[in-house]
Amino acid sequence: MLVEFRVENYRSLRDEQVLTLEAANVGDENDPRPRQVAGYDKKLLPVAVLYGGNASGKTNVLAALDFMRAAVVESHARWNPTGGVPRDPFAWGPKRSSLFEVTILIKSVRYQYGFVATDDSFIEEWLYAWPNGRKQMWFERENTSDFRFGEHLKGQNEIIKEVTRPNALFLSAAVQHQHESLVEIFAWFRYLTSINFISSDMLLAALNTAFLDSVLSIKGQLAFAPAGSAEQKLLTQFRSMLQEADIGISDLKIEKSSPDYQYRGGPRFLLKHGTDQHDAWLPLEDESRGTQTLFRIGIPILRALRDGSVVLVDELEASLHPILVQRVVGLFNDPATNPNNAQLLFTTHDTNLLGTTLGEPVLRRDQVWLTEKKPTGDTELYPLTDFKPRKAENLERGYLQGRYGAIPFLGNFMMHSG
Repeated sequence: MLVEFRVENYRSLRDEQVLTLEAANVGDENDPRPRQVAGYDKKLLPVAVLYGGNASGKTNVLAALDFMRAAVVESHARWNPTGGVPRDPFAWGPKRSSLFEVTILIKSVRYQYGFVATDDSFIEEWLYAWPNGRKQMWFERENTSDFRFGEHLKGQNEIIKEVTRPNALFLSAAVQHQHESLVEIFAWFRYLTSINFISSDMLLAALNTAFLDSVLSIKGQLAFAPAGSAEQKLLTQFRSMLQEADIGISDLKIEKSSPDYQYRGGPRFLLKHGTDQHDAWLPLEDESRGTQTLFRIGIPILRALRDGSVVLVDELEASLHPILVQRVVGLFNDPATNPNNAQLLFTTHDTNLLGTTLGEPVLRRDQVWLTEKKPTGDTELYPLTDFKPRKAENLERGYLQGRYGAIPFLGNFMMHSG
């Protein structure tokens, strides 16, 4: 599980910002949403949501964590050896390095991993572990190529150090060279899934090409998975999700070959619609944006719930009914549907999740984070609990009234004539 994420100097996040998944001392002590996890003394939350005005920087918080994932997974194997570090620092002011750090729990062991990057290289990198509650230094990196290794990090450390480029992470290089002690930490990043919605013009091409190949892995795993396999079970769960979403779909199938398909030959999805007279199978590209959105997020969400991994979603409510958004959040908050402590981090403008229109509030107060763009152009990230709203306070009304900040201040929203 993710315990905490720190970032500094990435996009609008100029100064260090911290997102924590530690539960605060709010609400009913018998609330099942916070999880007591072995290896950590405080309860952790399975959901965190970011609210804020347009261009306030809430997406950048998720994007920063996704950049960290990409650096760990891809820097050694895929980045251009002479291309530097493709970071995106704060645009105004003097050039500074960027910091990224996570505290995570894996099999009852707490790890703290992070790095500092410039445009050219990684100038710092570190990994600490707390097995049995005692801190161990596994490795530290300074000045790009100066490494110190702790006695508890067993493996070919010195050999791997020699092949670690200035613009690649040691963690990324180590796993590519079968460093068994670091596989589980690498895997935490590998299975972190980021879902950033793209323009409608690009959506269908992404759904049926690189997106399915690299994100959902449906063509390689679902289309040709043997009966009874984990991926076929995932497809069965997704079929049930589509049926229960009340969008008129009763079944789906994967067409393994389609030479006349406009994007390229190969597997594609067909969805079954039933009527009183007959059934019809329609291709995904003919479905509504809401159906395509559900299709895009459904399998990553189910996979995360199965594996206990982290999912990042930008604008979860995009093209989805508020009740459906509430149901998705509930899948993570409910221990019965989330027994492996998967986590959902998302941005939204859907204030229904804060109020009581759809019943009891879906979110705890400590699951709500806010972003606000300061006059200097940088983003401030802060939790709703900073305001200590009363237990019975209507959070939706308070947010929309600007009681907690993080809303746009609009002038005369009319076109002037003349």
